[in-house]
Amino acid sequence: MRKIILEDQRNIDPFNEPARELRVLNKPLFLHQRDVLLPYCTGRELPVKSLDQLPRSALDERVETLVHRDNLYFDEHFIAEFVKRAKESGKACQVAFSPEDKAIKHHACFLQKGIREEGDHYVADLWYYPHGLESRARPLVIETEPYEVGYYRVPTYMAPEQGEIVYYLPTKAFLSIEHWTHVFMASVPFGIFATAARFEREASQSILFKLKVFLRALVEGKQFMSSSAAVQVGRNCTINPSALIQGPTIIGDNVTIGAGAQVVHCIVGNNVNIMEGCQLMLSVVGDGCYLPFRSALFMTAVMENSIIAQNTCLQKCVVGRNSFIGAGTTFTDFNLIPKPMRAFFEGELQSVGTEVMGGCVGHNCRLGAGLVIYPARTIESDTVLFASPERRVIAKNVTYEQSDHHKLPGGTKMHPRLYDPQIRRL
Repeated sequence: MRKIILEDQRNIDPFNEPARELRVLNKPLFLHQRDVLLPYCTGRELPVKSLDQLPRSALDERVETLVHRDNLYFDEHFIAEFVKRAKESGKACQVAFSPEDKAIKHHACFLQKGIREEGDHYVADLWYYPHGLESRARPLVIETEPYEVGYYRVPTYMAPEQGEIVYYLPTKAFLSIEHWTHVFMASVPFGIFATAARFEREASQSILFKLKVFLRALVEGKQFMSSSAAVQVGRNCTINPSALIQGPTIIGDNVTIGAGAQVVHCIVGNNVNIMEGCQLMLSVVGDGCYLPFRSALFMTAVMENSIIAQNTCLQKCVVGRNSFIGAGTTFTDFNLIPKPMRAFFEGELQSVGTEVMGGCVGHNCRLGAGLVIYPARTIESDTVLFASPERRVIAKNVTYEQSDHHKLPGGTKMHPRLYDPQIRRL
C-alpha cells in the first residue's frame, strides 16, 4: 500500500519543534507512525505539505493508498481495526468517531482542531483509498473502546462531582498532537496507561491468559505482576534485588535500578540510571536519562538525556530532551482554589479538560534547585532558571527571552538558542 504523509509545519510550544520530532513512548512520533504502519504500507512514501503538491503522476495512479497527517498518534490496535474495516468496505474512507466515544470526547478534543465535528461525527485526517485518491470519502466510525479507570480517589473539594478523577483509556488509541498536553496524553493515558488497561481487560476475560501469567510467576518465584509475563527486561541490566518492578513494564538495555526503587507500569529506555529510592509510576523515561536518589515521577513523560535530580517530584508533566531539573523542584498540579485548569492554545487560555495537570519543560533547559512551578505552566526550550527570592515560584509561562542566563556577562554566547525561535509567542 502506498503512503502519503501530510506534513504539519506548526511548532509545539514550548519545544519549538513540529509534533513529528517529539518523543512519544520513547520514540519520535514519525518513527512510531512508521513502525505501526509497516505491516500495511510497504510501498512508496510521499511526504507533502498538502495533496495539491502531489505530482500529476501520483494523483493519477490507481493504487491502494493510505493518507495521514504526521502529527497523529495512533496505536497498532487502532490502525488494524481501521485498515481491516476500510478494506472490507472496498470504498474510500475517512476515519470518524462517535460523539459518544468517551475517550475522544473527554480527552482528545481539547486544545486542538485536528479532530473536528462534521455532521453527526468527529472526523480526522486519516484516509484509505482502495483505488487511488478520490474527491470524496465516506466516514468510517471506529470505536476506541474506552476502559474507565479512576486513577485515585480524592476529597470532594478536588473532584466535587464524584470524589474520583477518571480517565477513559482507549484500548484503540487515536490523538491529534497540537499542544504539549497531547504529548502527555499520547505517552501516558493513551500509551502506557492504556497498555495496562488492555492487560487488565485480557486478564479479566481470558482464563488461559490468567493461567499463563500464574505459571510464569510460579516458575520464576515472583509476584504475578513482577513476572516476565508482565515485565520485559533488556540486555545487560543491573537491578537491585530490593527494587520493586511491576508490569506491564518495558525496560531497555544497559539499565541500572538501585536499591528500594519502585518502577510500576512504566517504559524505561536504554542506558537509564535509576538510583536508590526513586519512585516511578505510569511514566515514560527516555534513553540516557539519569534519576538520582528519591526522584519521583507519576504519570510523567521524560525525553532522552535528561536529569531529574534528587527529591524532585513531577506529576502529569512533560520534560524535553537534554534538560536538567534541579534538586527539590516541585511541579504542582492542582488549583487549591477550585477553578478550571487552563493552558494557552492559539493565543488564548483554554480548558485542558482535566482538574489535574502538571507543567512542561522544553528541550535543553536548566532549572535550579528548589523551584515551585504552578500547574499547566511551560518553560521554553533553551531557558535557564535560577531560584532566587524574586523568582522561586513560577506562576506564569517562561519564555527564552526571560531566561536568567541573559543576565550574565556574555550570556547569549554561554547558552545559545538551539531550537527554532520562529513561533508565535503565547
